[in-house]
Amino acid sequence: MVTERDKELIGALQKGLPLVRRPYAALGERVGMGEQEVLRRLADLRAKGVIRRHGVIVRHHELGYRANAMSVWAIPDERIDDLGEQLAGEPGVTLCYRRRTAPPAWPYNLYCMIHGQDREAVLARRRELAEKYGLDQWAHRVLFSGRRFKQRGAWYRPPQPAPEKAEVRHG
Repeated sequence: MVTERDKELIGALQKGLPLVRRPYAALGERVGMGEQEVLRRLADLRAKGVIRRHGVIVRHHELGYRANAMSVWAIPDERIDDLGEQLAGEPGVTLCYRRRTAPPAWPYNLYCMIHGQDREAVLARRRELAEKYGLDQWAHRVLFSGRRFKQRGAWYRPPQPAPEKAEVRHG
């Protein structure tokens, strides 16, 4: 069961964690909870499946990375978990996850985002990873981003409207 306090915490969390030394303590301050309570409640919400994962939005352009590509492969089911975990730990890989396929047009099930300062750097890193793990023995594609979209984290509950201001009339 999700309590009203949990809902408050979720609402504050979906606005993002502050970039401070103790982000969960700062999050707790927003909703009147201590850091340990925040951590305990988030662990409980994750165990219940209410929150599926925590993620980071990397605003790569602001960090000097001008190119990014999603590399996709059609990996056999018995290999995908192991390869995905290994790729996720590699420098330059900012996302790595599994998705369902959509045969016959889209057989790819392993997705890996690679960022770099330019296209050649991204392609070079992709080639290194493919060679290291033998990935290109399976069907694959490289998809470069053509434009940027607004990035934000997951929303678990609708944003709460700002309280209406009372109208003030002057005589």
